[in-house]
Amino acid sequence: MDRQAGKKRAGEEAAKYVERGMTLGLGTGSTARCFVDALAGKAADGWGLRGVPTSEETRRQAEAIGIEIIIPDETTVIDLAVDGTDEADPQRNLIKGGGAALLREKIVANAARRFIVIADKSKRVAALGAFALPIEIEPFGWALTVRNIRAVLASAGFDGVGVELRAREGEVVKSDGGHLIIDCALGRIDNPANLDRALKAIPGVIETGLFCGMADMIIYADETGVSIDQA
Repeated sequence: MDRQAGKKRAGEEAAKYVERGMTLGLGTGSTARCFVDALAGKAADGWGLRGVPTSEETRRQAEAIGIEIIIPDETTVIDLAVDGTDEADPQRNLIKGGGAALLREKIVANAARRFIVIADKSKRVAALGAFALPIEIEPFGWALTVRNIRAVLASAGFDGVGVELRAREGEVVKSDGGHLIIDCALGRIDNPANLDRALKAIPGVIETGLFCGMADMIIYADETGVSIDQA
């Protein structure tokens, strides 16, 4: 499977749902980049698109093609949010956060009138969990929070699983909001909604990468075509 071709095709397919004058929630990551790329022609043709980006990386990309970036207030209506995913199950539950933007992504997806997820077909799974679950946490007392995360996971049947502070090239990874990311290698998650609630009850946990019941549509693609899973 040519995964990059799938990402590009999925991004182009999602761009077909964009209308003139829309305010768009713009996701983060390699597949979301393909969606923003697919908007370049519309932006150049004066479609009046506005964007609420979920990361500084996405903000820079959107600004470069002429999308107006806005800071939402209480009156803002996000017409459509489009984002990628790390995994998606048959119930359209997701694991997201590989790009360390899960909190902002969930805020925007939740606020949008419609949330479309785009993915290459390798992201479609029978059950979530092969991709390590990201959890965004407050830096203060982070080790205490991790201890509580381990306890909650153990009580949910995930005793002894790998729980790691995300780092790259020896540097701790932080979200754009300055939070830490904990990656939990769970293997299989049979009840993602219950696990999401249990983890978010821990003081210090800001958000999890479990997006349950949020996606209105998932566009899967590869180099040969597109398939759509929608409510």
